[in-house]
Amino acid sequence: MSTLTAQPVRPARARSVVVSAWAVPVLIVGQFAMVAVAPVVVLTVAVFRDARLRALRWWAAAVAGLYAGGLVAWAIGPDRAPSLSKDLHPALATLISVAAVALAVRYHRLQRR
Repeated sequence: MSTLTAQPVRPARARSVVVSAWAVPVLIVGQFAMVAVAPVVVLTVAVFRDARLRALRWWAAAVAGLYAGGLVAWAIGPDRAPSLSKDLHPALATLISVAAVALAVRYHRLQRR
């Protein structure tokens, strides 16, 4: 078998996307914003590796970009709070949560087709 042939996409990868998408707003709202880095990374990597999830790439990039912006602002801030949750602006937390929920809803709508 050639290494250039397409490998079948595992359903577990798609499941990890939807679980991670729902976990991000739960962790952000529950004041565990630093722990949310794990589902954001899983979500982003899984969406960009799976060709079937091409329609979700913009949403995944939005979630990752917004989260990375908040994380970088916290890390380089002159007076940073002891946790990302305390330093994350409420509007940014809302945007991250809305983008993650939108990705999850879009995923569920794609599954119905």
